[in-house]
This record gives sequence, C-alpha cells and structure tokens, in this order.
Amino acid sequence: MPVAFTFPGQGSQAVGMGKALAEAFPVARAVFAEVDEALGQKLSQVMWEGPQDALTLTANAQPALMAASLAVVRVLESEAGLDLARDVAFVAGHSLGEYSALAAAGSLSVADTARLLRIRGDAMQKAVPAGEGAMAAILGMEFEDAAQVAAEAAEGEVCEAANDNGGGQVVVSGHKAAVERAVALAPQRGAKRAMLLPVSAPFHCSLMQPAADVMAEALSTVVIAAPKAPLVANVHARAVTDPQVIREGLVRQVTGTVRWRECVAFMAGEGVDSFYELGSGKVLTGLAKRIAAGASAQAVGTPEDVAAYKASRGL
Repeated sequence: MPVAFTFPGQGSQAVGMGKALAEAFPVARAVFAEVDEALGQKLSQVMWEGPQDALTLTANAQPALMAASLAVVRVLESEAGLDLARDVAFVAGHSLGEYSALAAAGSLSVADTARLLRIRGDAMQKAVPAGEGAMAAILGMEFEDAAQVAAEAAEGEVCEAANDNGGGQVVVSGHKAAVERAVALAPQRGAKRAMLLPVSAPFHCSLMQPAADVMAEALSTVVIAAPKAPLVANVHARAVTDPQVIREGLVRQVTGTVRWRECVAFMAGEGVDSFYELGSGKVLTGLAKRIAAGASAQAVGTPEDVAAYKASRGL
C-alpha cells in the first residue's frame, strides 16, 4: 500500500496544537525546543497558550505549523519505527507545508526550516500594505472557470487563482477591490458560493513578488539535500528530487498557484492509496478524500492519532 505524507498550510493552526504530543513524547518536545532556539523565541508557548491572534500572525503561524508537523514525524520514527525513505512514496505540503515536507524528508534542517519560514512569513506580510489585498474562496466551480472569473474581475488590477484545492474549491487572490468583484461575479457564473477569507495578505499571486525576491535570497544561503522521498511540489504538481529544482520551486510558489488538486491526483495516479496528514488539523484529509476517490485519508496530530496510525499500519 503506497503511502503519502502531506503537511498542512496556514489556516490549520490552533492554540494547543502539539501540546499533548510534547507532553507524551520526549522526541516531540525536542523538536519544539529546537524551533524555539532557532528563532530565539518561545514559539511553543504561543502555540500552547495563545493568544490566538498572536499564533495567527503569519510570521508565527508558519514556523509553528512546521514544528507541529515535524514533532509528529519524530514520534512516528521513535514509536512506530518509521523509516521515511522505506515507508513513504511521496511527501507534499500545502504552501508553507512544502517546507515541513522537506524538513521531514531530510532536505532541510529543522533549524533552517524554522528560520526560512519566519523570513517567509515576515516577507509575505510586508509585501502588500494592510487592507490593500484580499483572498476569497469560490465554491462549487471548476478551476478553469474560477480562473476565468478572476481574470474577468481584475479590470486592470491583480486577481488571480491562488489555490486549486480540489473538490470544487478554488481560492483567488489579489487587490481587495478586484477580489470583491470576483466574489460578486462568481455566483453569476455558476459558483455555489463565494466569500472573502479572513487572511492578512493576498498570498500566492503576483502581488507577492517582493516576498519571492526575499525568499530567493534566503534560500540561496541554505543547504538543500535530495529528499528521502520525492516531493510533489506545489508549482509542478509532480515529483521532484533535484535540490536546485526544489529551491527554484520554493521561490516560485510564493507568487504561484498551489496546484493541490493536481498534486493529490498525481500521487493517486502513481498508486498511493493511503494519505496521512501530519500536524495540526484535518483540512488536507478532507481534500484527499474528495480528490482521490477510494483512497484512505487520516490525520495524525495527537497521541491518539499516533496509536491509530500504528493500528492502520499493522504495528
């Protein structure tokens, strides 16, 4: 049974994430301590005690979600005998989750990943002045149709398809007025619903170019090794292992579309029938069930989930 590990993106953060894992397993505690040290901040305290608005800040949410995911990986290695190179066919992550996937697969060190995500979060937040950008979800519409709505709503501003999440869920991103026009237009073009999202910046569109430039510089300074399992990259929607291709993809994904539907479909097409979402939340688990009909999907984020993982693998 080929297995894929997936790693959640921004929006999956929740106060308390990873706390039960840290209390139960020393290897999980060690991950949170390593991230705290790399950032020179008690991020784990924000993760476990809040407040929610501090955790939701992009510069905190991104490394926090990675820490929660990596803690799960380390627990599975120590408690379930996980050997990622042997046991996992592919890794993939939604937006920032791609960094978690690379850390899990040994391409990036945990400390480098935490620092890169702090830089990424800061750069994405600063790329567009507050209030000038927006994102919206368009539901019940195919990707190509939603991209057409975005193009039509742009009217000389930026409005682009940011996330192709699958299951008829597409996110558009750009200038606030243009995104609001897309929200009004989408139901007229056949969408079931369209709604603005509570986000702090217009991610994954061309307005993020200043952040992409920052990441190109930051990524040029870190070592990226070939991953132990192929990465199904957001911008390629296929498996990549070459460190330079991975590096370029991480820069491109700041402004590029997250092709999640195609990523999951690629893995299913390669024979994956079990998807495990490692870290906080169950967003990708729900999407996997909708995209890869017949595949099993399971979230692993708590000690109870670890026990369920072991049972599902016959351990």
